[in-house]
Amino acid sequence: MDLLNVYQNNYLIVFIFLILGIILPIVALFFGKLLRPNKPEEAKYTTYESGVDPFGDSRVQFNIAYYIFALMFVIFDVETVFLYPWAVAYEKLGFFALIEMLIFVVMLVIGLIYAWKKKVLKWN
Repeated sequence: MDLLNVYQNNYLIVFIFLILGIILPIVALFFGKLLRPNKPEEAKYTTYESGVDPFGDSRVQFNIAYYIFALMFVIFDVETVFLYPWAVAYEKLGFFALIEMLIFVVMLVIGLIYAWKKKVLKWN
């Protein structure tokens, strides 16, 4: 019976944190709205508040290659995050972990070769 109470208490703690996680931001936003100064002016509803009247289109087109290059960087950065714990615990993990990591690295190298063939890594 004592184990059941511990089990229910664990869910009770999770439920309390869930309620607090919902209520605290709502209360903070409410008090922020209540306490902040509110002076609506026409200039505040314009695109820029720097004192210069906006001209032209505010959207700027970027080359998609920059985003793809950044995505490739993030992918290989995440690879490093996965390689570090594996390298630290390699002696305990054994030969099976070596095979698993080789499969992981080969899959990433295949993705790199594919990106290279599609000229994604070309910076111009």
